[in-house]
Amino acid sequence: MPLESPLVPIAERVADLNARYRHHGATAVLEHALADPMVGRLALVSSFGAESVVLLHLVSVIDRTTPVLFIDTQMLFPETLAYQTEVAEKLGLTEIRTIRANPARILAQDPDNLLHLTDTDGCCALRKTEPLERALSGFDAWITGRKRYQGQTRQAVEFFESEGGIRIKVNPLAHWGREDIEDYMVNNRLPRHPLVAKGYASIGCAPCTTPVAPGEDPRAGRWRGKAKEECGIHYINGRMVRGPQSQENAA
Repeated sequence: MPLESPLVPIAERVADLNARYRHHGATAVLEHALADPMVGRLALVSSFGAESVVLLHLVSVIDRTTPVLFIDTQMLFPETLAYQTEVAEKLGLTEIRTIRANPARILAQDPDNLLHLTDTDGCCALRKTEPLERALSGFDAWITGRKRYQGQTRQAVEFFESEGGIRIKVNPLAHWGREDIEDYMVNNRLPRHPLVAKGYASIGCAPCTTPVAPGEDPRAGRWRGKAKEECGIHYINGRMVRGPQSQENAA
């Protein structure tokens, strides 16, 4: 059940959680988050992308009944949809919830599936941000796979964050590097997203994702050529992330 009011303000809870678990590892942070009453009812949001299987595996080991929210934008690669089914079955995740945009909204705003060509922010809002917000309305917090090494907008990610004072965001892998992800996948014999072998380091919707060259930022293939690094489901200090943040905003 969601936490009952009155609540300790989210900013205070986040500060307390970060202070208590600052020196813990990813598994311990996740275990505590799933049990700590200061966090409340928790769901994992997963894209089933290039690195998603690591966090999904950690959750499956701790509690495979944890709700997993999968946003199907209906513009994903076929490989992602197949991979989602494969991973869910292999890990025994029992509470996968597929989230999609309201069909009437799609018909009204993007009937030809071309909105991404003229308004990437609007397309992401329609197909990802709004559906996720509805899905998260019954939760006090959600788990993400964000990591500091993933680009400028994520360099200050902590284990726990306040999402605009509405709910808590939990980032158990915040301090992991590429080598940690790789080692974990190898050691646990986890299946790879098939597009990774084709050069896709970060995988989103098919029209807006391209492979990356060796040495490029892992997210360079997302919205390539546009001043955009996030789809809009992640916020800093309550504001939607649109591009590189100043040090002040990223604190």
